[in-house]
Amino acid sequence: MRKKKKYKDVSNAKTQNNFLASEEFPEGSYGHPVGENASVENKETPWEEGQQYYSSFVYENRGLHKDIPRQMEGAHPPHDEEAEKE
Repeated sequence: MRKKKKYKDVSNAKTQNNFLASEEFPEGSYGHPVGENASVENKETPWEEGQQYYSSFVYENRGLHKDIPRQMEGAHPPHDEEAEKE
C-alpha cells in the first residue's frame, strides 16, 4: 500500500488567507438605505494570526526587491521588513 502524503497549502493559497483585499464599497451600493446609520465593518469573521490588508504602497513582488534599499530621498523602508525583525 502507498503511504498518503500530507497535504500542504501552496504558497498562493496561504497568501490569499493572510492578505485580505479591501472592499470597494464596504457600506453597500450607493444610495442603499440598509445599514445607513450603522458603522462600517470591513471584516465579518474574527481576525486570525498573520492576517492583514494589502497596502497600495508596497512592492507587488517583494522577492524581486528584497535587500534592495529604496532610492528616493526620504523614502521609508518597505512595510514587510517590520514583521521580519520581530
